Amino acid sequence: MGLIKRALIICLLLLTLPCLYLSAQDEDEYKMELGGALGGSFYMGDANYTTPFKDLGFAGGIVARYIMNPRMAIKGNFTVGRISGDTKNFKNKYPENGEASFKRTIFDLGAQFEYNFLGYGTGYGFRGEHRLTPYILGGMGFTFAPAPAEGIFTVNFPIGVGVKYKLARRINIGCEFTMRFSMSDKLDVTNKEGLQLNDPYRIKGNGLKNKDSYSYTVFFITYDLFSKCKECNN
Repeated sequence: MGLIKRALIICLLLLTLPCLYLSAQDEDEYKMELGGALGGSFYMGDANYTTPFKDLGFAGGIVARYIMNPRMAIKGNFTVGRISGDTKNFKNKYPENGEASFKRTIFDLGAQFEYNFLGYGTGYGFRGEHRLTPYILGGMGFTFAPAPAEGIFTVNFPIGVGVKYKLARRINIGCEFTMRFSMSDKLDVTNKEGLQLNDPYRIKGNGLKNKDSYSYTVFFITYDLFSKCKECNN
């Protein structure tokens, strides 16, 4: 009788193993993420050369990712941010001891390539994916800063780092820091009179030299969309 019991238990285990294997393979994967981001923005330029997070303003926007595989993704963003600066009590001396301050809203539309240091997923699949991973990113975008003094439209090149966490099967949260190097030196020009922060020393720069940049630090939440074809997940 004991032998029959053992045989039945072994048979049940053997029958269960393929089911466990199939359930691991059947872990859903998705093609895209869509969500939002909120945080802060700051500027670096003629009114702030060296101090990150100075005059921090509000930033928020929409985030979308195309998931290439557990380690790589293409991200698109549309972000609105508020930047400002003030040369009062600034260590640098401007021509004729001039002073200037500015505030303006910038709109950013861009795309970046993301690389996860760890394979990203729920952690339940057969490939040993991780719920938490740091990542790096780089790409290209467009910056639009409407008047007051002059409307600006320019190209920017973002680089950054972040961390993401799979909160639930289809919900992702994370934090991201990016620095966006623009091709314009006029993001801080909002007045037509007085000291002009557009090249105040009359030093011309090539490429990214002597240009304005800005940064976003945001917390995001996204939702997975469009399940991948399981037969194609090899």
